[in-house]
Amino acid sequence: MSSANLEIRTETSAVGTNRWYLSAAPIVRTLVHLCVPMAAAMIVGAIYNLINAGFIGSLHDTALLAAITFGAPLLGLVMGIGGVFGVGGGALISRLLGAAEHEPAKAGEIKHVASFAFWGSVLAGAVFGGIGLLLLHPLVSVLGADAAAVPATSAYVAVMLAFVPVLAAAFCLEQLVRAQGAARQVMVGLIASTVANVVFDVLFILVLHWGVAGAALSMGLANLGVVGYFVIWLQRQGEHVSLAPRWFTLSPTVLRPVFGVGIGELLQSGFLIVTSLVLNNLAVAYGDSALAAMGVAVRIAQVPEFLVMGVTLGVLPLLAYSYGKGDRRRLMSALRVSAITVGGIVLISATMLFVFREQVFSMFSADRSVLAIGITILTAQLVAMIVNGFAGLMTSLF
Repeated sequence: MSSANLEIRTETSAVGTNRWYLSAAPIVRTLVHLCVPMAAAMIVGAIYNLINAGFIGSLHDTALLAAITFGAPLLGLVMGIGGVFGVGGGALISRLLGAAEHEPAKAGEIKHVASFAFWGSVLAGAVFGGIGLLLLHPLVSVLGADAAAVPATSAYVAVMLAFVPVLAAAFCLEQLVRAQGAARQVMVGLIASTVANVVFDVLFILVLHWGVAGAALSMGLANLGVVGYFVIWLQRQGEHVSLAPRWFTLSPTVLRPVFGVGIGELLQSGFLIVTSLVLNNLAVAYGDSALAAMGVAVRIAQVPEFLVMGVTLGVLPLLAYSYGKGDRRRLMSALRVSAITVGGIVLISATMLFVFREQVFSMFSADRSVLAIGITILTAQLVAMIVNGFAGLMTSLF
């Protein structure tokens, strides 16, 4: 057998396996296939956030840690922009794959959805990034940076804004790959991105001493690599998918369902951003120690939160596929098992982190004032996490 035939056969087998997990595999086995790689990748990402905070903290400048905290709401908005097209487009692709089991013609619509989602995220990201750079100084003020943190925050935000099209496209493509049940490929891409991020951090922060601008540049370049990886995978193995501009469409049959789901994702991100902005602006009155404590506490809580998100986002293709296929029994079974899994994760992780909260937080800051404030913030984060897990699952269902 020629190597070309072997490659085609392997790719076809992979596509068929992913479809089997969505359509017929036992629920628990399907959830393991979809959610474990997703959770692993997100935990690696959360651990990277902690490592990144450690790199910045090693510079012994509290204003730099505060700058990352101020930039977090903006990063959340960028993910929301990518989510409009990625989550909306991915959910529609999964539904169309399910519907295609009864109506094969539905599969022909997938390339239009994929092209619209990808290029829509790039264009929306370019517009947002361009406007943000033009209004950089007012934007930094809105984010809550005080006089001491303005220079570092401006540098961090400016580099991030330059990469908004890349960041939005990376998040969008991640959803499109996951929509086809290819959770393992998503995990490979995200973990590779995290490793690249760490390497770039060492170069830009520790070697070249570019501070928070180096951290933002590391993130942008790592996500550029992710975009390349996902594009190649989708073009070679994505079932019925094409990202070619010629399939781009503004047809209501594509726009309405994509935005119908995606706008909800943007609103959710928007509410989180409003919360972060309010907290940032209130925390300014307490000084950089409070801001630094909040930044570290959020990153610690992200580890179990990302584990939960691995389940709530990982199960989304299965829910959408079952809905599109009209298999209500499989849909409800997937929802029930996912809810039990989320409940177990949040209760165990919240209890463990609460018991060892002082030891965990002291790993990232020796400042007693930062430690005292941070422990209080971390406790609040853990309480909220218990509710957030089930809210995320309901969001995926709707």
